[in-house]
Amino acid sequence: MGILDRAYRYLDERLELQPLVEFASHKEVPRHRFDWAYYFGGLTLFFFIVQVCSGILLLLYYRPTAEAAFESVQFIMTHVPFGWLVRSIHSWSANLMILSAFLHMFSVLFMKSYAKPREMTWWTGCLMLALALGFGFSGYLLPWNKLAFFATRVGTDMTSKVPFIGDWLMHVLRGGDDVTGATLTRFFGIHVAVLPMLMTGLIVLHLLFIQRQGIHVPRGATEESKARPGMKFFPDFALREAVVWLIGLALLAFLAAYFPWNLGVKADPFASAPAGIKPEWYFLFMFESLKLIPGHVLGFEGELLGLGAFAVLGMFWFLIPLLDRRSTRGERSPLFTAIGAVALAFIAGMTLLSFLGVFS
Repeated sequence: MGILDRAYRYLDERLELQPLVEFASHKEVPRHRFDWAYYFGGLTLFFFIVQVCSGILLLLYYRPTAEAAFESVQFIMTHVPFGWLVRSIHSWSANLMILSAFLHMFSVLFMKSYAKPREMTWWTGCLMLALALGFGFSGYLLPWNKLAFFATRVGTDMTSKVPFIGDWLMHVLRGGDDVTGATLTRFFGIHVAVLPMLMTGLIVLHLLFIQRQGIHVPRGATEESKARPGMKFFPDFALREAVVWLIGLALLAFLAAYFPWNLGVKADPFASAPAGIKPEWYFLFMFESLKLIPGHVLGFEGELLGLGAFAVLGMFWFLIPLLDRRSTRGERSPLFTAIGAVALAFIAGMTLLSFLGVFS
């Protein structure tokens, strides 16, 4: 008996692994012309794992204070062996994780995989996307460079527009009236403790819901899926998912090696804000939309109306499984397909226009 067999028997006697092995050996993944969309979720998980591993390595040297944060990142990039590569991998994987999460969300929407009984799968997925954006926003400040400092000041200032609790919410985020070292410490705690804990819990729930409810087959591919034999989850689908992960790793390595993440200039709270300051790309569609709204509309502040509109649209998006009754009955739902297409075109279009500087 080989060493692997002995190790398996040892663990099986104590953890009863055989039922899990039986489950994995019989689980199948539907096959149809849209089955390529199933890989986006796993790819998002892969980039999250890279985030955790690279983040732990950065924690060995990072110091979350206004006096030492910038210098510690600079030390990582210039003195720690391959430190510049680890930081670039961490930064690029954050962006790729958010991109793959958006792709996964829209693929789920267009395939109507949120319909009953998979509402909770959709809701946990939406919450994970919100947490991913929270990772991006909180981690952006940690290098304590000039661009991140003023972008965070603008971003946290927007929370003050929330009716009734806006000032209190901004004060909680900043730890005071302005962005200071207290803000950096709070964002660090949120980034490395609160958000990872919440994300891990949601990932477990999300995967449990998928295992419990099975993988959804879109209405247009039902007959095709019935005519084709399912793909064994292990090893067939798992190996294909591993290939997708390798492609993601290759893309990540290429970006990190050939386009290393710059550090910029250390933040100076007394300096003037740089011209043309913008948030990260995943917030650009909101940023550009708010710029197009007049200062005052019908006596109300334009920015407040814009934020309120995005809040209402976000709640509408979250409640789509309850609003799309036709998909619940297994019928065609062209209205929500059109809504998804408009949302995708709006996000992509406004982001592209921002990069081109059309509204600058």
